[in-house]
Amino acid sequence: MRADVVSSREDALDANGNDGASRRTGAVIFDCDGVLVDSERLMNVVFTGMLNELGLSYSFAETTHTFMGRSMTSCMQIVEQELGRRAPADFLRVLDERAGAVFARELRTVHGVEAVLDALDLAGTPYAVASSGSYEKMQVTLGITGLLPRLAGRITSATEVAHGKPAPDVFLLAATRLGVPPMQCIVIEDSLLGVQAALAAGMRVIGYAAMVSAADMRTAGATHVVTTMAEVEALLAG
Repeated sequence: MRADVVSSREDALDANGNDGASRRTGAVIFDCDGVLVDSERLMNVVFTGMLNELGLSYSFAETTHTFMGRSMTSCMQIVEQELGRRAPADFLRVLDERAGAVFARELRTVHGVEAVLDALDLAGTPYAVASSGSYEKMQVTLGITGLLPRLAGRITSATEVAHGKPAPDVFLLAATRLGVPPMQCIVIEDSLLGVQAALAAGMRVIGYAAMVSAADMRTAGATHVVTTMAEVEALLAG
């Protein structure tokens, strides 16, 4: 584990002043895109191309910074505000078709995440998924990568709640379904909005810094920051 990458907030204190490392982990909640499956990067490539076709000059980095972690409803609100008009009626259908084609060719699990799930199963630690993505999208991405059978019945989507990330709603609903108090949950997130949502829910959060810098994850308040799933597995085991 790299000491220069993995970090805790000063004294790892929660809102009640307790040592975060000593709080019992009752359950683990995973984001989906970019944490379980490597879809975040692929989706942002496709989305950037389609934004450019609409006349919006976004680079891949700008798309990632602006939209990563948001629900599609929130993304489209931003797009249409910048356009000053409604997006084409078939925009989301074409986006889904193009992303689906790329997923079918290139989508993989995030390296090492199966080992994390295996370790949780061995320890008897409950886990679930709480994502900004729709059920339909997760059925596709988790299905392609072979993770769907072990996660079926454990999935919560932001489409089920009033407010998407950075609001805590989707994480709180996932915790309720797990039957575990929020303060006993730890979230694995790769987006800054997701980190904010987990903290707002009163949960600890491991920031997986794959597409966001470790420094930005720390600034957002992540309890720990890592760059590999092996580090996630070690933190959860500790």
